[in-house]
Amino acid sequence: MDASRLMMCLADEYALLRAAVSAAPDAAPVPSCPGWTTADLVAHVTEVYLHKAETMLRGEWPEPWPPDLSGEEPLAALERSYAELVAEFAARTPDEHALTWYEPDQSVGFWIRRMAQETVIHRVDAELAAGLPVTPAAADLALDGVDEGLKVMLAYDFALYPEDFAEAVPDKPKGAAIAVVGGERAWLVRSSPTEIIVEDETADRAAEQAETVVSGSPDELLRWVWGRGGEVSVTGDPGHAAYLRKLVSLATQ
Repeated sequence: MDASRLMMCLADEYALLRAAVSAAPDAAPVPSCPGWTTADLVAHVTEVYLHKAETMLRGEWPEPWPPDLSGEEPLAALERSYAELVAEFAARTPDEHALTWYEPDQSVGFWIRRMAQETVIHRVDAELAAGLPVTPAAADLALDGVDEGLKVMLAYDFALYPEDFAEAVPDKPKGAAIAVVGGERAWLVRSSPTEIIVEDETADRAAEQAETVVSGSPDELLRWVWGRGGEVSVTGDPGHAAYLRKLVSLATQ
């Protein structure tokens, strides 16, 4: 997705998130984030937005962190944080340098994508907390979120910190070539004790090479990858699908 489209999605998803958290009591539990309340969710998103805005502004990780927001009304702080974030994006081009935690992409565009995806997932959380119907994500945004979850979160994190995934090793089925399919877009995921390789494939080719196929609509697949439910179909060994879901949960926790 290009940056302009991601910025449109960020705006749309933020508006939905803002409406959902306004409809939920502060103490309402967030079913998809055990132990969190709506107040915790609002504080988390506020801090994430401010952190990225400050990082781009300073050119370094902000310290000390987090900021003290105790004197500010939570929804007002959320609105301020979003305004500061989009102002920083507007002041820069997507290909401009920005410090990120993802070494292959040190650009403003990385944060535009990451914040759009952060917002859609936490918008789902907010709607669940408010007891609202979950709004389906736009197909292009959802498929981009699946791509980010598998490549940036899982494969990259596994390469750097394989020890963080040790608890999933006992669950690893033999083979474990898994196709993840959303419409015409597909990914082939291959795992070993030392690396996870995620390749773009056509749906047909991915299915031909995989022991197991996990498929669904773009929105449902996004929610499944990111642990927000999601009605997916599993063809083949369900143990492969459960193993992949556990790996991604460890990468995104």
